Amino acid sequence: MPLLGVAAPAKRLLADKAYDADSLRNWLKQRRIKAVIPSTASRRTPYPLDKHIYRRRNVIERLFCRLKNWRRIATRYDRHASNYLAAIALAATVIFWL
Repeated sequence: MPLLGVAAPAKRLLADKAYDADSLRNWLKQRRIKAVIPSTASRRTPYPLDKHIYRRRNVIERLFCRLKNWRRIATRYDRHASNYLAAIALAATVIFWL
């Protein structure tokens, strides 16, 4: 969870079933971040899920799928993070226009 600690504070975290771990949920609860993660089938008592918010995850997934069509981004040609972020911003802008 070091990567989540570096990110800007958020109101909620949207993730899929693979991230349904008590350690992550406790870490998010300590930081007052709402976990929007569906429970795995092996849980005896599933956590409640806000399905309306979880549906928004699809929009994010579709954007990542479209970004992968850009060869420069998919193969990460840029060596510097600032150049890579600029390429992502440019591609996302073009995708938004289409």
